[in-house]
Amino acid sequence: MSSSKHRPRMLTLSQRSLSLFPYRWVGFVQATLDFFGWSAALGMATYLRLDFSFDGVRVGGFLGLLAFIGAVQVLSGLLMGLYRQRWRFGSLDEAGAVVRSTVLTTVVVFLADEALNPQVIPRSSAIAAGFLGAVSMFAVRYGWRILFQFGRQPDEEASRTIVFGAGEAGAEIVRSLKLNPRSPLLPVAVLDDDPTKQRQEVAHVRVLGTRHDLAKIATRFDAKTLLIAMPSATKDLITDLNRAAATLGLEVKILPAVGELFGQAPTIGDIRNISETDLLGRRQITTDIASIAGYLRGQRVLVTGAGGSIGSELCRQIARYEPEALLMLDRDESALHSVQMSIEGRALLDSPNLILADIRDRDHMFWVFEEYVPQVVFHAAALKHLSLLETHPAEAVKSNVWGTSNVLDAAMHVGVEQFVNISTDKAANPSSVLGYSKRIAERLTARCAQIAETGTYLSVRFGNVLGSRGSVLPAFRSMIETGGPVTVTDPMVTRFFMTIPESVELVIQAGAIGGPGEVLILDMGSPIRIDDVARMLIHESGRDIAITYTGLRPGEKLHEELFGDGEVDVRPVHPLISHAPVPPIDLDRVFDFDVLDTQEKVIKRLQECSLGERRTIVRKAG
Repeated sequence: MSSSKHRPRMLTLSQRSLSLFPYRWVGFVQATLDFFGWSAALGMATYLRLDFSFDGVRVGGFLGLLAFIGAVQVLSGLLMGLYRQRWRFGSLDEAGAVVRSTVLTTVVVFLADEALNPQVIPRSSAIAAGFLGAVSMFAVRYGWRILFQFGRQPDEEASRTIVFGAGEAGAEIVRSLKLNPRSPLLPVAVLDDDPTKQRQEVAHVRVLGTRHDLAKIATRFDAKTLLIAMPSATKDLITDLNRAAATLGLEVKILPAVGELFGQAPTIGDIRNISETDLLGRRQITTDIASIAGYLRGQRVLVTGAGGSIGSELCRQIARYEPEALLMLDRDESALHSVQMSIEGRALLDSPNLILADIRDRDHMFWVFEEYVPQVVFHAAALKHLSLLETHPAEAVKSNVWGTSNVLDAAMHVGVEQFVNISTDKAANPSSVLGYSKRIAERLTARCAQIAETGTYLSVRFGNVLGSRGSVLPAFRSMIETGGPVTVTDPMVTRFFMTIPESVELVIQAGAIGGPGEVLILDMGSPIRIDDVARMLIHESGRDIAITYTGLRPGEKLHEELFGDGEVDVRPVHPLISHAPVPPIDLDRVFDFDVLDTQEKVIKRLQECSLGERRTIVRKAG
């Protein structure tokens, strides 16, 4: 380990040079250099034009023209903003201003020389002086940038960093790190898997290999940090690099994804620690804004389950498309308080757009729809915890089956134009009460698509959502904070993951492109081993936490599926959204047993029979 951090920090020669004058004098120094540069350019152009001599040139007039061209350049530079530090030294914006200033100066000097009688210099000398003056200005700025880049050395205690990514983002962040004397990271090498970038230099830091050379380069440069400087990096690449870095004891930093940068160049402030979102659900989503706006803008949009993880994000994203009214329905008043606060910045709970209601209450649902007459409905209200619903299947029926039926019937009653039912991957070849109840909801929605006089009724199916309430990540974090162990059902169990914004963005897009009675299945990427997630979170915590395997619970699959038997992966519109038909079913055919004629009798039977019989009834119904 180097002991350099214990040495007193020494200023380099260029650092001492830069400290000789205040920063506010930089413009004056540049203007002075440009003045003499243009004077020298005119002298050189004239000397070359007259065959390496000044014979025949009037000394007084020529000296006056030298002063004139330098003064014109300074004035044009001030006009173009060159000496006000409006741009970073050597940037493309500054280069454009240099070109404009050069053209203006050349034209003015040419016309001034033409107006003199007799002329002081040949016409071609004035034009050639423009080219030479531009070269001198570019040389000054390039030298100035190099002076700053090599003169400003990062703090001696800065972590020696390998940057992965030699693209524009990588080059930009390497420059920023080198130019900032207080940067906590010091780039010492760059890696990139692109063979065309090998041996190149990124801001004077060499590209020395690919990801497979990480161990060798880390040892060679005594690196302590790996910075992933690829905003377009896939989760597979990030996972591979994170595993390799963990083996080498490197701290991992990362730049945000493309969508988080909003088209801006990355800065030092954008660098952050790697997160589970990067490892499990990071990718860029292409959304057809026009099609979304077409069915949401100016419409009355109702979201059931608006206080949940998916429902609240739906509300936040829908609000961007300027609906006439955003109606947020939930039976949890605290959840409504939270979603109103996140959208409006206030939560007095006095807005008529907040609807406190339970989808199980059929009469109230009809009143809500008659009172507000929504045109677009996103049905996100549901019970979702697999194990709990295995124990209480009647509750799954009340909410996920009859609750959905109540909302569907009320929607048809008022002529809703677009109805999107939020489903789950557990509805594909269901094996649990949750899966069967959601599959029935998909089929009920398809039935409404058949019989509704107006409107489009469809379902959207996806898997686990990162950060949602009750999801595996918060559970694992809680176990880690209490010292463990972290419980995993099976070392080989896998699940699909998406981020909440990603899943909701695709849900909204699906509402614009889905056909009647379809289930639209979101591309979840590759399934992730839950054991890997647990180990990643334990590694990030820096603690020694054990993992305990508990075995699969009743109704739980080892590997989830997105497509059921007979469903084909067809993507006719969006590359991340598949379309599949759903066989419709009537609600009165769901529980097709002699003694089960009404909802009350079904619930009574489910409550009275054994747990195994309850599950059997729900599964037969699906």
